[in-house]
Amino acid sequence: MWIADNWKDYEVLDASCGEKLERWGDYILVRPDPQVIWNTPHEHKSWKEKNGHYHRSAKGGGEWEFFKLPDEWTVRYPLPCLAAPLPHSTEKRRIAATAAKALTFHLKPFSFKHTGLFPEQAVNWNWFSDLLANAQRPADKPLKVLNLFAYTGGATLAAAAAGASVTHVDASKGMVGWAKENAADSGLGDAPIRWLVDDCVKFAEREIRRGNKYDGIIMDPPSYGRGPKGEIWKIEESIWPFIELTAQLLSKDALFFLVNSYTTGLQPAVLSYMMNTAIVKRHGGKVDADEIGLPVTESGLVLPCGASGRWSR
Repeated sequence: MWIADNWKDYEVLDASCGEKLERWGDYILVRPDPQVIWNTPHEHKSWKEKNGHYHRSAKGGGEWEFFKLPDEWTVRYPLPCLAAPLPHSTEKRRIAATAAKALTFHLKPFSFKHTGLFPEQAVNWNWFSDLLANAQRPADKPLKVLNLFAYTGGATLAAAAAGASVTHVDASKGMVGWAKENAADSGLGDAPIRWLVDDCVKFAEREIRRGNKYDGIIMDPPSYGRGPKGEIWKIEESIWPFIELTAQLLSKDALFFLVNSYTTGLQPAVLSYMMNTAIVKRHGGKVDADEIGLPVTESGLVLPCGASGRWSR
């Protein structure tokens, strides 16, 4: 399992009876988690000191209950690759890394339990930002990364901080605006990021027709979603043709391809099979796939948080 254990501003304090107890900076939240099927004593003191609790409804959905929680606050994440000067860095990459010693994220509780950040993805940010930071490319050939279903921009910021030019695509105008705020507060407001509100499938099809290529591709598809014009996405039906489609956008010297999945039916072996079939046969390289998780302070164990497939050259 790949574990996101480099956080200072985030922590899973405990997990029990369908819920996880989390520290987000200075604030404590209790949120439902379908993976937490065990029932252990609530011995951690923060169960009684929570600032927000999302209650799941038996009829579907749910609602927040707040206890002295601000409308919005921030957390920071220090990318390990920025702890030392970037090797093989161009001036633009050096400036980006200097500006973003840590990524900054605006948080706010909104519908369906979310806060605007999936902290377990930090383990993937570490992986591909290190590949980007250590890539040897001439100054006149900047690294290009495509982030699809890009949400509030965690992966976008990590790639930009490591020196890449990033195309950020999401169907929600509000999420793209949120991501821009995160970029500005991370010192990446002037980084080469192209912000697009678009349907990811249609955008990829247009990029293929244009002949555009990318050195890294990231996708974090939802289980179910709709595009700006009502386009329907169902991951079990859509993910395989979409991986086949986007594999055509990899450059001949591409560094990586990352697929994340929160859908329990898409196990690591399924991601590995699809990526080996769609990418390795075309570009060589290798695929690794595994669960990703977050350490739990109270038990010393790891909470599973989905799966990721990684292709690298």
